[in-house]
Amino acid sequence: MASSLIEEEIAGLSRRYLRSEVIVVHKTRDMFGGLSNMAAGYPLHVNGVRILTSEALYQACRFPHLPEVQALIIAQQSPMTAKMRSKPHRTETRRDWDEIRFKVMRWCLRVKLAQNFDEFGRLLLATREQQIVERSAKDDYWGAKPSADGETLVGQNVLGRLLMELRERLLQQNVDSLKVVKPLPIENFTLLGHPIESVTARLSTRTPQKPLL
Repeated sequence: MASSLIEEEIAGLSRRYLRSEVIVVHKTRDMFGGLSNMAAGYPLHVNGVRILTSEALYQACRFPHLPEVQALIIAQQSPMTAKMRSKPHRTETRRDWDEIRFKVMRWCLRVKLAQNFDEFGRLLLATREQQIVERSAKDDYWGAKPSADGETLVGQNVLGRLLMELRERLLQQNVDSLKVVKPLPIENFTLLGHPIESVTARLSTRTPQKPLL
């Protein structure tokens, strides 16, 4: 599944989704809002550093060579503010970002699951076998934009497809293997000046139960 996703992203494949037939991720207060990177309540710990959201972690990964910018991003209480703090520095984003960003997002989602196994795992399993689509007004790479008819969403929906990939792993893999997330094998994968180490689940995590049929 991972290799097919990589191939599709290189090809820039766009898809159409009928809104009535998919799980739409849009507002964080919705039933499946916790699947969004903007959702609060899923704190992370990387290298002993507490990071409030997967969005802040993702944005910080843009700037391994600028630890002061990383510190500014992860210090924000709001995921949207964390994203906004990164914008003035976008011209200094690591040069290979467009090639590795979906790998970084996949890693961030793995970390979110490992350290929030009960809540996030249960939410992923609650989507059953439905397609997951992030609705976005502007971004048809990570999400899909509403079409003129109002009934379909069009875009690459990379975030939704990564979430479905993670759900598949949760269903098929030994769950203990998902509670340890190794650092990405990419150059300069660092946080606050230190190489990112393996991330492990919090001691209180349990195995999420599959929803009843």
